[in-house]
Amino acid sequence: MTDTPLLDASGVAKSFGAVKALTDARLTVAQGEVVALMGANGAGKSTFVKILTGALKPDRGRVLIRGQEARVGSPRGARRSGLVPVYQEPSLIPDLDVADNLRLGDTPVDPFRHWVDELGIRGLRLSDMIGDLPLATLRILDLARALAAEPDVLLLDEMTAALPTDLVERVLATVRAKADEGLGVIYVSHRFTEISRLCDRATVLRDGRTVGELPIELGVEDRAVELMLGETIDLGQRDAASLRAVRSGTPRLAVRGLAAAPKLQGVSFELHAGEVLGVVALEGQGQDELFDVLAGFRKPTGGTVTVDGRAAGFAHPADAIAAGLTFVPGNRAEALLAQRSVRENIALPFSARMRDWGPLRLRHERARVAHAIEKLQIDTRAQGEVQRLSGGNQQKVTIGRWLATGVETLLLFDPTRGIDVRTKRQIYPLVRELAEQGAAVLFYTSELAEVPLACDRAVVIFGGRVVDVIEAGAADEATLLRAAYGLTAQEGAA
Repeated sequence: MTDTPLLDASGVAKSFGAVKALTDARLTVAQGEVVALMGANGAGKSTFVKILTGALKPDRGRVLIRGQEARVGSPRGARRSGLVPVYQEPSLIPDLDVADNLRLGDTPVDPFRHWVDELGIRGLRLSDMIGDLPLATLRILDLARALAAEPDVLLLDEMTAALPTDLVERVLATVRAKADEGLGVIYVSHRFTEISRLCDRATVLRDGRTVGELPIELGVEDRAVELMLGETIDLGQRDAASLRAVRSGTPRLAVRGLAAAPKLQGVSFELHAGEVLGVVALEGQGQDELFDVLAGFRKPTGGTVTVDGRAAGFAHPADAIAAGLTFVPGNRAEALLAQRSVRENIALPFSARMRDWGPLRLRHERARVAHAIEKLQIDTRAQGEVQRLSGGNQQKVTIGRWLATGVETLLLFDPTRGIDVRTKRQIYPLVRELAEQGAAVLFYTSELAEVPLACDRAVVIFGGRVVDVIEAGAADEATLLRAAYGLTAQEGAA
């Protein structure tokens, strides 16, 4: 093993006008090493990743791969230098099939097939259209493409954020095995459990600078959080007596035997005003269809939905919104007007409600928007276009519009996917605050540790049906995982 690092980035700086995204970022990765790149929202991780992978050019600093200046003027140049990324969002073209996407990236088919199988995806055909495949499958296909390219350094940006637990295990085992063979890995994640299992070191960014390099050892989580945040955030707890009172009234949303092709078989639950109800499921158990039906994107094949005791049916998302159901998708790009300002995005519901058409109450709108920005601590340095915000701030904007305008029933589908620990700890109490103000919140998360932090209880779906309902106080990860696999407590202990 050579002493020369596979990757050595030093003194990297980047500004966007008056906004200094990076001032002095550095990162080294040795052969056979997995290094976590960590940082709170707005720390500069996304900009650093884009520079390393050739999507942006640094104002100063250098990036060496195997001791040679990396050609990072473009993503193709970075790949030729030996650094291959798997980005937070899929980089596959939805209107083409798998084979065409492989041809566009000059990906060899046989190694790709090998890694797809190794990573746990069965039955994939090269003729499958990318747009027809679920998000978790697309993330695995991106990783398989990257591994088939035989990189020197693999950069994984929130690789597991949209994956169910079974596929997460596959990814971690495969990446660790490749590192043990000599691959260098940069691992961007907000999941401490994964970092502790997979990584050898952690490099921490804050305010555009590398502020620490930590070995992965007992207690690293506390030290990393201290470096990232400089403070701790109190999440608070819900009052059990008030929750019992909340559940005594007519449900805001009641679902009975709801079914939808192809996975949802017959789900039933009640959600009350003032409650945050979690949804837990492994990939492909019907959660996508459930939220699609409730948001008006898909018609059910059976069952009933009632809102405030009245039967409801949604032929279009506008019907769901009219009934008081608002949807925040896991892919925040679907919810935002990327080239419009923060204010316009948050204020969108003020002008979108047909019943309110007429002269705009601009003073009222500005006050409500300002309150949401302050409450969510949205970074507005680049507020002219919301696409220039970090991922965490973009997700705050999607939630902030409902904080500003009010909401009756909020459907949150993996809202903290791919955002940092500080933003998560701001979002949890804000979701609860919406509930305490009278909203009913349905909260699907792919991260089991979020359930006791954000929810009052959780319904667990397996095989398209609810197999368990677990109160937050009992919703530890082991209990939730057993239920998500369809196991009873007795079966899980056998």
